[in-house]
Amino acid sequence: MSQGVPFTDMKAHVAALRGEIDEAVARVLGSGWFILGPEGEAFERELAQALSAKDAVAVGNGTEAIQLALEALGVGPGDEVVTSPLTAAFTALAILRTGARPVFADLDPATLNIAPEAVERVITPRTKALLPVHLYGHPADLDPLLALSRARGITLVEDACQAHGARYKGRTVGAISGLGALSFYPTKNLGALGDGGAILVDDPDRAAHLRRLRNGGQSDRYRHEISGVNSRLDEVQAAVLRVGLRHLGAWNARRRALAALYLEQLADGGVCLPLEQPYAESNYHLFVVRHPRRDALMAALKERGVGTLIHYPIPLHLQPAFAHLEGRAGDFPEAEAAASTILSLPLYPEMTDGQARSVAAAVRDSVAAIG
Repeated sequence: MSQGVPFTDMKAHVAALRGEIDEAVARVLGSGWFILGPEGEAFERELAQALSAKDAVAVGNGTEAIQLALEALGVGPGDEVVTSPLTAAFTALAILRTGARPVFADLDPATLNIAPEAVERVITPRTKALLPVHLYGHPADLDPLLALSRARGITLVEDACQAHGARYKGRTVGAISGLGALSFYPTKNLGALGDGGAILVDDPDRAAHLRRLRNGGQSDRYRHEISGVNSRLDEVQAAVLRVGLRHLGAWNARRRALAALYLEQLADGGVCLPLEQPYAESNYHLFVVRHPRRDALMAALKERGVGTLIHYPIPLHLQPAFAHLEGRAGDFPEAEAAASTILSLPLYPEMTDGQARSVAAAVRDSVAAIG
């Protein structure tokens, strides 16, 4: 029986890097330069290289990465952006910040990413962009979506906020469509010690425009050419992220190894397991199982000392923040079915094989106990 396996362990994560982090922070403190300096510039170069992008523009957080990517395309009032109803609310909130309207498309039940055929059904003459989410670190099926975007003359922006280093048909997601958003929230595979985000971009003019947008629209000090925002990744976070970036490949490999162990241990565990598609290499940001009595399973695991979370319990079309979109129960049956059955198990690089086996045993015991 499992005892004391937290959902995540940020103390252990920081402790493993403490020497490198201390050195990086000391370097920034000694420089006296804290905003838009050499650490941020170096991080952008290193991030672009690591994720196979031509350029990267660091910003304040993942929400603003999505917002600014859309604004750089000219998305604004009167436009529609198609995205998933099962994701963090910040995806759709970023669309709202541009003045555009989020339009949801139902999911592929195998991956819980938006289904290309569902996307095609909701496109209208007002659709300005597609915004698929690489949910839980598993790539969305991009080729049909890219073909659809080209056929309709609509740009595709990747929400890769959970998918650092994940691959679609051998290509790194976030850098495939030419415009992708990343979040560096502390629990992400590449996390800051605070908020942070970035936009992967393949067009140098668009990258220059994004750098202007993130800094109040300034072309030079105190000369604001366009209406921008204040969304600048600070130098301390950039330095910390440079440390993490050196470990991202190893962390992702460890996550995949733990996921493989779960898949083996839970093959007959009474829960529906995530299914990695042939085109995908997930970074396993989250390991999400499904069970018809999810709440009872969650409670039983808590009794056994296993921390779990639900990502995400309320589909976006049913969230109060989006009530003005007039979504109703039944609009997106796959998303609603998923939201009522999904449960995220502990999975993080510092986790031991023994802890993973203990969690798997607790899942099997809990499923048997709840009937």
